[in-house]
Amino acid sequence: MHKNFHRGISVDANPCLLFYTLNMNITLPHYKTKIVCTIGPSSRSESVLRELIRCGMSVARLNFSHGSFDSHGEDIRTIRRAAKSEGTSVAILADLPGPKIRIGKLQTEPLELLQGEEIVLTTRPVIGTSSLISVNYDRIEESVSPGSIIYLNDGFIELRVLNIDKDAVQCVVTIGGPLLSGKGLNIPGAPLLIDPLTPRDFEIMEFAIENEIDTFCVSFVESAEEILRVKEFGRKKGKNLYVVAKIERAGAIDNIEAILEATDAVMIARGDLGVEVPIEDVPVIQKELIHKANLCCRPVITATQMLQSMVDNTRPTRAEVTDVANAIMDGTDAVMLSEETAIGKYPAQTVTMMARIASSFERQRGKIKWSSALQDQLKQYLRNKQIDIPDTVSLNVVEAAQALRAPFILTPTSRGATARRISRLKPNSWIIACNHNQKVCDFMLLSYGVYPMLMSTNDGTWQAVILERLQEMDLIRSGDRIIITEGKFSGDFGGTDSLGIMTVQ
Repeated sequence: MHKNFHRGISVDANPCLLFYTLNMNITLPHYKTKIVCTIGPSSRSESVLRELIRCGMSVARLNFSHGSFDSHGEDIRTIRRAAKSEGTSVAILADLPGPKIRIGKLQTEPLELLQGEEIVLTTRPVIGTSSLISVNYDRIEESVSPGSIIYLNDGFIELRVLNIDKDAVQCVVTIGGPLLSGKGLNIPGAPLLIDPLTPRDFEIMEFAIENEIDTFCVSFVESAEEILRVKEFGRKKGKNLYVVAKIERAGAIDNIEAILEATDAVMIARGDLGVEVPIEDVPVIQKELIHKANLCCRPVITATQMLQSMVDNTRPTRAEVTDVANAIMDGTDAVMLSEETAIGKYPAQTVTMMARIASSFERQRGKIKWSSALQDQLKQYLRNKQIDIPDTVSLNVVEAAQALRAPFILTPTSRGATARRISRLKPNSWIIACNHNQKVCDFMLLSYGVYPMLMSTNDGTWQAVILERLQEMDLIRSGDRIIITEGKFSGDFGGTDSLGIMTVQ
């Protein structure tokens, strides 16, 4: 099945991630879960980026909590150059830092905080010692009270508040450990008296839009308002921005229905979430959030420490492999690598391992009763609610594809909605989603099993073009059934209102 065609669309059945375009090769992978890679010192060279693409990266995440505009600008150019060299395209996700509370500069690093010692957190800009550390949150004394718990360094260090002064909070170290400059500070359950969207966030969006990036992760979301503000900022710039809401605050869980209504996708950011809520509750919260995102037809990314051991080792732990597989079983669309590809020693090997885990689980998904039950719950939800035409079509598409063992579902889409409606039901078939807007195709790279294809036409020839290529590639054969959705009665390229079943001759 390794053929390439140079007229129109070409397909290559290489076991790497798929991409799309009329004039570049498209690879069909052996798994449907999408892989998001954070770009950093270990992965920003063109040679490594090309390797990540070949191994399975579909989305490159730029973490704007670190680095300058100059360095991020160079990363953007290098990512696109690497993708072009590989004959493909990579979506770029800009992650806004938000109002992350951090400690200041320390006199010695690492600074060892010992259990039982007292330490003062001050809003004054001082060089930190074992008895006095600066924090960048001017209203910290309003967010805590005696007895409050404060976490440093993703929860590995724990402080308990003793007394509060005007610009200082006196604490005792209840769990000690090493601390580095700039590490995060969390106050679980406390209100943060700070705007979730900072002036720096808007500067970053301005820069990213100028560099033709239109998908943003919004950090520390607690309500739909932050998402709507980002979208309004884009509209004023003449852009339709996609928002990925990072769920890492307890307030976001309380307001999840409104957030899902407003956002385009969600990321379960388990690092900060694990110190904002009891860590033992994170697995259940993860499952509930993924299920709710699936119901609302929102792509969901599961993130943080998925293959953390591979920062320094060539193999993950058994627990990490199980974590990735469980997220896929829960219904996640994408899995994300952070330090593993940003600063890790083995970025390409880590992506390869992620792809292997996804491939192994997806092949055996039907054997897992819990996974099958989740799909059945989604289908039952669609049947029970006041169902609309697109949901009716998507439900019947998946059931027809399953009954007929159709290898492909072909769907034209104006905004990607039909593809996402089908994707959330996790069919075994590939969903070939056709659109003439590259930004829409880019965003569809976050959806499970969606094969986005950039089409230059919206007339009736698109079906024939795709089917011809699939047949030439031996990806479909005589007797195969192909499911096709269309806006037959609406007359729109999108506007899905019907499905057809075609038998390959």
